[in-house]
Amino acid sequence: MSSQAAGNQTSGATEDYSYGSWYIDEPPGGEEPKPERPVSLCQTSIPPSLSHACLASLSVLVLLLLAVLVRRRQLWPRCGHGRPGLPSPVDFLAEDKSRTVPTAVFMVLFSSLCLLLPDEDPLPFLTLIWTPSQVKEPEQEHRPWKMLALLYYPALYYPLAACATARHGAAYLLGSLLSWAHFGVQVWQRVECPQTPKIYKYYSLLASLPLLLGLGFLSLWYPVQLVKSFSHRAAADSEVLQSSYSEEYLRYLLRRKKLQSSSHTSKHGFLSQAWICFRHHIYTPQQGFRLPLKLVLSAALTGTAIYQVALLLLVGVVPTIQKVRAGITADVSYLLAGFGIVLSEDRQEVVELVKHHLWALEVCYVSALVLSCSLTFLVQIRSLVMHRANLQALYRGAALDLGSQAQSPHPSRQAIFCWMSFSAYQTAFTCLGLLVQQTIFFLGTMALAFLVFVPVLHGRNLLLLRALESSWPFWLTLALAVTLQNMAAHWAFLETHHGCPELTNRRRALFAVVFLLFPINVLVGTTVATWRVLLSALHNAIHLSQMDLSLLPPKAATFDPGYHTYRNFLKIEVSQSHPAVTAFCTLLLRGRTPQPQLPARPQDSLRAGEEEEGMQLLQTKDPTIKGAGPRASHGRARWGLAYTLLHNPALQAFRKPALSEAWTNGTQP
Repeated sequence: MSSQAAGNQTSGATEDYSYGSWYIDEPPGGEEPKPERPVSLCQTSIPPSLSHACLASLSVLVLLLLAVLVRRRQLWPRCGHGRPGLPSPVDFLAEDKSRTVPTAVFMVLFSSLCLLLPDEDPLPFLTLIWTPSQVKEPEQEHRPWKMLALLYYPALYYPLAACATARHGAAYLLGSLLSWAHFGVQVWQRVECPQTPKIYKYYSLLASLPLLLGLGFLSLWYPVQLVKSFSHRAAADSEVLQSSYSEEYLRYLLRRKKLQSSSHTSKHGFLSQAWICFRHHIYTPQQGFRLPLKLVLSAALTGTAIYQVALLLLVGVVPTIQKVRAGITADVSYLLAGFGIVLSEDRQEVVELVKHHLWALEVCYVSALVLSCSLTFLVQIRSLVMHRANLQALYRGAALDLGSQAQSPHPSRQAIFCWMSFSAYQTAFTCLGLLVQQTIFFLGTMALAFLVFVPVLHGRNLLLLRALESSWPFWLTLALAVTLQNMAAHWAFLETHHGCPELTNRRRALFAVVFLLFPINVLVGTTVATWRVLLSALHNAIHLSQMDLSLLPPKAATFDPGYHTYRNFLKIEVSQSHPAVTAFCTLLLRGRTPQPQLPARPQDSLRAGEEEEGMQLLQTKDPTIKGAGPRASHGRARWGLAYTLLHNPALQAFRKPALSEAWTNGTQP
């Protein structure tokens, strides 16, 4: 007995009772996948709280210096002891100023706000005042600070954009220093800590790529402008660019159109038609027209939003699916058996099937993401074409009648509010539309894959095919009913006499068929109603980010907040930055203030046969030339006044009704 007990103790000392040895069917030599090491929290050599405090202090200092600079440049000649002026960050209604700087600053701002999502310290400089140990409930305490960060980051990047509007060498120097500081801090933090434990280890690095791109551009643009400011041609260049867009718009508008020959059209008919179709659906630059700055910012923010949302959807789901697929073991067969699901008797085959299904799920998710991003991008490109068509129609004097009631072309408080929030609304609609599209497309691709392709490939779980097999009489009856009614309507109940279709005299048979097929048509109507709901949901999901298209019927278009915002945005843009009005004001200023003769640009040189008589008045003439006296100045002023009165949308209500029949969609009612 003692020896047996000793033997039992000896064998028990060497026996392993771990969880992996409980199943005798476990294949020998199987190694469990090693779990991935968690990413530790990285600490930079310079704390983020200190760097943010330095950047905030530098931004405040630059803003104060810009305020003094604006006062000295604009108010010093008349009131030298006046108050400092607050510099404007962006001139949204200017058509001839640089658009790259506002676009880069808005990309930087939106990318910084996107990085706030996984950040635990939305205002890092607050840790210099309160230590983390003093916070009892950090998750609840950070919520108000994140809301406050929505105002902090615009104030932080305000001087970075305002340095470009000052148009002075000292402002360019301050912008260079500020952009270098921001760019250096971001690059230093990404180099020292490329991985973060939140969401995905490389999410912070990938999400900050638009941020680094915008700051990198600004760090190069400001030094270049600083070098240009020292040249003697800077003042002349600024004078040339002051009214270039308005004059270019009028030159293109009044230029004599050349008629294309029929032989040229027939020779290249297919290519020309393909190019016209391409230009109708894809935005291409057009000579003599330039999109407003608000639309350019909206397009840039839309691209940034697509990238940020797609990145978040990709790194938040795909790595998790890959980890689950890598950690699948033979124990999953017992888990599925607990739910009554038996895929196979072989446990290794069950493991392969589950891994294959997870791989198919990952493919469906990635395919839906690619499809949703592509459709959102194409819809936004199509929107730019509609923006240009609507603006050109309004410039020509079309009525601002985009809804059930005609809108006044004059600005209003509601219109100003909509103009202020247009770009922000466009960005939010793009993010939400991409999320909705991803959900719908993922569910659709997953249903198609797991109900059609995967069962047919493996030859099992043919649920959809079995359901169709059991319900084939229903679908055959509906198809026959629809086909027979269409054939009877075409061959039996409709006749054509003298080119005019009319009902035949078989009306009794028509009434009998309508009565007898009423129950079947109810079933057909149910199917059609379901299809209508699916099509409406898919259409609204695709066009959710498109603000120039109402998702409601025309009579209820005023209840669509996005479309309502777009209408008022067009009203402000046309009433405040009309190119013809700008050109008219430029002509008046040229008539009163003599301008130095500047060398003509090669692209502005036009032949006499390509210009209209009114356009020739835009050319600056030498006063010493014969005939260039008071009569020429009066003629120029009268022509400008006539053109402005004819094409000014603010005078639409006082013109004849025939002049306001054009709609902003470019069509006639």
